[in-house]
Amino acid sequence: MADTCGLVDWLDRLLRISEIEDYPGALNGLQVEARGAVHRIGAATDACQLTIDRAITAGCELLLVHHGLFWGGVSPLVGPAYRRIAALVRSGTGLYSAHLPLDLHEEVGNNVQLAAALGVAPEGRFGEHRGVEGLGVLATLDEHRDDLATRIGAVLGARVHLIPGGVEQIRRLAIVTGGAGSMLGQAVRAGADAFLTGEGSHHTHHEALEAGINVFYAGHYATETLGVKALAERAAAEFGLEWEFFDVPTGL
Repeated sequence: MADTCGLVDWLDRLLRISEIEDYPGALNGLQVEARGAVHRIGAATDACQLTIDRAITAGCELLLVHHGLFWGGVSPLVGPAYRRIAALVRSGTGLYSAHLPLDLHEEVGNNVQLAAALGVAPEGRFGEHRGVEGLGVLATLDEHRDDLATRIGAVLGARVHLIPGGVEQIRRLAIVTGGAGSMLGQAVRAGADAFLTGEGSHHTHHEALEAGINVFYAGHYATETLGVKALAERAAAEFGLEWEFFDVPTGL
């Protein structure tokens, strides 16, 4: 059992919630207060109705997510927005969200966790997003791009789209999970010959070919399941709690 305030304070410090800039409406940290102590933690990529309902049914007093409830600023609590929050409040289940702070973290972050899942060790950082420096990680390997695409798909259980813009034998891989296609140019400037992310815009196909870099699009959701799992596992170990991941893939 964990005191809610103590657990939230620990999460805030671990993730440096107060230090890392994010989208103005991201509201990192505790978004909905838990009622009472925490015995079981839920983890999910998205704070959607399905993950909220599953966490409540499983008896989780706190749900950790990467994509929280609030993005566009103040809006009326009607329709789906009301139903999500009403379900949390009625059940006493708290919701904690960590977006860029979780992407960036050097141990439980999405980017380092994806590198670890692929068996490559980050040896440097690159990239800037919304004032956050070093968001992505760089790793060295020696693997044919087709083999790497197959392995990424197997690790993530996802369909990987390869844009074959660079050399066939990959030796320097840049990783930023989620929707980081706009960071392709930063990966090129960092000296990478391949860039792994979740998704990107249509025009990045031509940009990759013209810049001479391979790009792997492995899905926004699929690339951002690892960090929140690692965070929940670490919190559970720290406070002696049970935890469970609720998988609600979007296919995107």
